[in-house]
Amino acid sequence: MRIVLGVSGGIAAYKAVEVCRRLVDAGHQVTPVLTDAARRFVGEATFSALASDPVPEGLWQRWEGGIAHTRLGQRADLVVIAPATADVLARYAAGMADDLLSATLLVTRAPVVVCPAMHTEMWEHPAVAENLATLRRRGVHVVPPESGKLAGGDEGAGRMAEPATIVATALALSARRHDLAGTHVVVSAGGTREAIDPVRVITNRSSGKQGHAIAEAAAARGARVTLVTSSALEPPAGVEVVHVESAADMHAAIAAAAPGADVVVMAAAVADFRPKAPVAQKLHGLPELVLEPTPDILAGLAEARRPGQVLVGFAAETQDVVDRARRKLERKGVDLVVVNDVSAPGVGFDHDTNEVTILGADGSVVVVPLTSKRQVADVILDQVVARLRSGATDARDARDSKRDTKED
Repeated sequence: MRIVLGVSGGIAAYKAVEVCRRLVDAGHQVTPVLTDAARRFVGEATFSALASDPVPEGLWQRWEGGIAHTRLGQRADLVVIAPATADVLARYAAGMADDLLSATLLVTRAPVVVCPAMHTEMWEHPAVAENLATLRRRGVHVVPPESGKLAGGDEGAGRMAEPATIVATALALSARRHDLAGTHVVVSAGGTREAIDPVRVITNRSSGKQGHAIAEAAAARGARVTLVTSSALEPPAGVEVVHVESAADMHAAIAAAAPGADVVVMAAAVADFRPKAPVAQKLHGLPELVLEPTPDILAGLAEARRPGQVLVGFAAETQDVVDRARRKLERKGVDLVVVNDVSAPGVGFDHDTNEVTILGADGSVVVVPLTSKRQVADVILDQVVARLRSGATDARDARDSKRDTKED
């Protein structure tokens, strides 16, 4: 794997030497890119000696048949910035590209990991928080700093994560790149709209952002993705999109797509009820609405699913969150239920961030603290991949058992 290791100008730059060594020892091709400020803390000779490639001279250098800032970004499988100073984070969030590292970040389509390191006061500044939030929304992975000794004898939050933590995160991220290759993933997203009359609808506050993030993440991991969505969001590149509006529309679209899918993720907030008799003309006055339940799409999927198919449900709750989700998991008969408390700040509807608990039918519980919806998507898909692999192992064991029985 080709890794660009960006080193910026902070005292933690000395730790980047160990990050470089560990990545090379793991068998990866590492190209170190040092900012001018980084060279004040560490010498490029050290990185040139330890890395797979010498440190590039700068923005205009020729590199592998092209210019460095385009070739490095285009050919990278992963970019790691350690340390990522407040300045580098700000420049990356703003889209600046006047040195080799910042230009590489704009060119690359590879996953990017940033490892912030700075004094506590800088780490806690609203501008830094906003820049990190922007980067997280764009899918950048953040390895948070730790608390400890800082430059100048100070102590507090802002100390760069240890090299072992950074390398483990980077390698785990790279392992995801093609782990869904050859699979078909169906994802639903958005809230359905149930007509009262031609003007009015019953709906909910779902934006579809989490479902779209899951579709994007699954496509990035090599899956063929069908996104069934009611959202007005721009769909991710490279996915098949089916636009729907009502619960009935979504039921029909999911029923058509699910039988051939390896994974179905029902992230949509499907209305639980709809007007029993919507009218063709606009109502005037105060109507009396008679409601009826909508089809239970998730339960129907569980009843009809084929062996090995992984089903994921979602639950948006405001109280007794985990208990309600656990009951839903048992009642629906699915593999995973992802639940969030949508009354909590920054969680769920309309936000770019989410905080979820993932409950498995096998008794597993995975808690994802508040982070970007794209990063939540990847944690959910990690759980899906584990179950796909477990299902394949179970199928092989069953075949082997049958063969052994016949041979006996």
